[in-house]
Amino acid sequence: MASINFFDRLGNLWRGFVSLWIADVEKKHPEIAYENAINSLIGKYTKLKSATAAIIRRRDEIDHRVEAERQSLAAVNRDLEAALATNQDDLALVLLQKKSAVEAELSGLAAEAEQSKVDADDAKNALLSVKSEIDKLKGERDRMLAKMQSAQARIQIQSQLDGLSVEADVQALDKVRDHIKNTISEANLGKELRDSDLDVRLDKLRQQSGSITARAQLDELKRQRAAQAAAGKQM
Repeated sequence: MASINFFDRLGNLWRGFVSLWIADVEKKHPEIAYENAINSLIGKYTKLKSATAAIIRRRDEIDHRVEAERQSLAAVNRDLEAALATNQDDLALVLLQKKSAVEAELSGLAAEAEQSKVDADDAKNALLSVKSEIDKLKGERDRMLAKMQSAQARIQIQSQLDGLSVEADVQALDKVRDHIKNTISEANLGKELRDSDLDVRLDKLRQQSGSITARAQLDELKRQRAAQAAAGKQM
């Protein structure tokens, strides 16, 4: 007994591992899961279609039997009328018994025919329901797989974008910026050093002194000319 329980548990464990493995495969390949589900429904549809065909055939056979019994009853009624019209009582008695048997058979067949119609309608509705489910599942498969492909494409693009590194280019540009700033600073420093040089300052001072002397000489010349002009007018 213990050995049987052990092997049962081992079998359950193995089936569990297989089920998990299949579930993982279906997650990675959902089209397989959809195809399996659709094929399962198609198999169910095929079997149900055969069963429905058998039910419809039985319904048609019962309808034919009902029609045959109705024709038989009509013939018995005609024969009974003829027997009564010709006073053939013995034949009329036989026909009455036959009429009762046909009516009983017809009554039973009518009930069977009604039930067979209900069964046929139910089977056809079930068949149409399964077919509708197959169509819905196919539509869902197409939509979901399209969405998954779109999501995978987006993930791939995002991964590629994440993998693109511009850090080296940015660092190179930063170095260029630093170089430009250093060059400008060097140029400014040269000007500052030149302005602070003593010789340069002395030259500037001389230039300023020369300008002051020239201005004084110009003012003196203007004063002398003005004085001469005033003296000429007095004479």
